[in-house]
Amino acid sequence: MFFLGKRVTLQPKNTTRQVFPKDKIMKKNFTLAALAGLLILSACNKNEQFGIEGHVSNAANQTLIFEASSLQGIQVIDSVKLKSNGAFSFKSKRPESPDFFRLRLGDKIINLSIDSTETVRVTADAATFSTAYTVEGSENCQRIKELSHKHAILQEKTNALYKASSNGSIGMDVFQDSLLKTINNYKQDVKMNYIYADPCSTSAYFALFQQLNGYLIFDPLNSKEDVKCFAAVATGLNNLYPHADRSRNLYNIAIKGMKNTRQPREKVIEMEESPKEMGFIDISLRDLKGNIHKLSELKGKTILLDFTIYQSAISAGHNIQLNTLYEKYKDRGFEIYQVSLDADEHYWKTVADNLPWTCVRDGNGVYSTIAATYNVQSVPTLFIIDKKGEIQKRGEDINDLDAAVKAYL
Repeated sequence: MFFLGKRVTLQPKNTTRQVFPKDKIMKKNFTLAALAGLLILSACNKNEQFGIEGHVSNAANQTLIFEASSLQGIQVIDSVKLKSNGAFSFKSKRPESPDFFRLRLGDKIINLSIDSTETVRVTADAATFSTAYTVEGSENCQRIKELSHKHAILQEKTNALYKASSNGSIGMDVFQDSLLKTINNYKQDVKMNYIYADPCSTSAYFALFQQLNGYLIFDPLNSKEDVKCFAAVATGLNNLYPHADRSRNLYNIAIKGMKNTRQPREKVIEMEESPKEMGFIDISLRDLKGNIHKLSELKGKTILLDFTIYQSAISAGHNIQLNTLYEKYKDRGFEIYQVSLDADEHYWKTVADNLPWTCVRDGNGVYSTIAATYNVQSVPTLFIIDKKGEIQKRGEDINDLDAAVKAYL
């Protein structure tokens, strides 16, 4: 038999042999086990880190910042002043569940995701830091790079369309059709090749929250198809990491989106029959302060009736164009009556607070009976109502919005 690794030979009965007390053996066993445990724990603690390393060329004396990108915001973890060779190396504690980090050089950012104790290597140049870098050691980081590149191209195309619309090179109808087509093509690519292809990945999560001009490209509150994307990723992450903050947060967003886009049993709206002499159906909705505004109250003026969703990707540019129009013609009897179909009331109030025209909201959102009555099938949809209360133009019939409004002043 063996005791504590020491071999003991069995002796004949009459031979004297050494006997170890039982408690002494247990004490020695415990001491060695404890020591081994401490050594293992020390090794584990040392290894429970991930690393981000590499080099940035042409960045001597610039500061590279390593940050955590959590649900609570951006937190600086470490930084280094780059030398002539541009080399850097950061280490940090492994996250309990997959999380996001980033490298920042000035205002240029490289997004990364970490889900283990891997070491990710990044190579970049200062001039093209966030667009032409290479990343090794993480498939998710590579896919996030691909998504960032696609997003940059989308932003360039969008900016070009806004510029063409602003200088009059294209009309409102061409602008809206082109922008929607560009965004939808991008969404279809990302949806099939990144979100549904691997819904349990951090790259799929990253894709859901990309923004265009400050607005989410994938709408988690108003679009049934987009809500399906959120639900797919939420289900995958919730199964793998049910206690992670990101999993719970995404799950709650998906549930809210599914409830919001489900056909309601009853539609409670404030809508009145319009007087016979008016050529439009009257609308009576509340503004952000709770005051009721009727469309009919604006009769006698040239009205632009606009149905929109502030949280859509094209809303910002649309409102910029409306503001230019409003400032130009407001002193000539021109008014805008804008109906929001946003599900998120707080978001609507935040944006509407800065707009100078009449802003009201239909809480039924995309299931608005008012919108259905006006046959609104997409947003923004607008109508020009003349001073007599007759609907003269609908959005798709307008090539030049400025000229169309001016014709009825």
